[in-house]
Amino acid sequence: MNMRKILLSTQKFVENALSGEGSGHDWWHIYRVWNTAKHLAKKEGGDLLVIELSSLLHDIADRKFNAGSVKRGTEKVHAFLHSIKVEEKIIEQVCEIVQFSSFASSFLPDGTRRKMSTLEGKIVQDADRLDAIGAIGIARAFAYGGHKGTEIYNPTIKPTLPTSKKQYTQGETHTINHFYEKLLLLKDLMNTKTAQKIAINRHKYMEQFLKEFINEWDGIL
Repeated sequence: MNMRKILLSTQKFVENALSGEGSGHDWWHIYRVWNTAKHLAKKEGGDLLVIELSSLLHDIADRKFNAGSVKRGTEKVHAFLHSIKVEEKIIEQVCEIVQFSSFASSFLPDGTRRKMSTLEGKIVQDADRLDAIGAIGIARAFAYGGHKGTEIYNPTIKPTLPTSKKQYTQGETHTINHFYEKLLLLKDLMNTKTAQKIAINRHKYMEQFLKEFINEWDGIL
């Protein structure tokens, strides 16, 4: 199967799996990450097939859709790519990227964060993180909070910087805290120079939003 057919089959597979999903991890999130990853690849290089497949499939492997198991999700990705006869070498690269691309899965046992080992992985991770910040990142944060039944804001619960996957995924929080516990950290976690430049304005936009939110919350007109 040639590259075009592989990508078309993968696109259809992901669209069927995630269309209409309500947590902000729907097909259109995938579509944006896919396009952003291609843009980054033009500037940074890398194997385009690996980058595109990993971008399309990264949320198929996400723990949120696999009962908390990234391993189970990665197995789904492997089985699908094997079914459309992608080379095993490519499958292995894609599976490594999707297994460790998310913020939660990047935590190591000692509290440090795993760094992507390949340029392709860095590009896909950056593309996904760029979609988590800025105007779209704000919209997705509240979509996910509503999906999880999380409060918009609770001033009695202060943000804590996560030092482990368990703390990040199970700690008591609310959507505004999510900005301080993850979203505002992402600008400085971008891997590529191209993504770092894009992240600057998106980060500033979130800071402006949070300032306005707190002003309105405190009754400052």
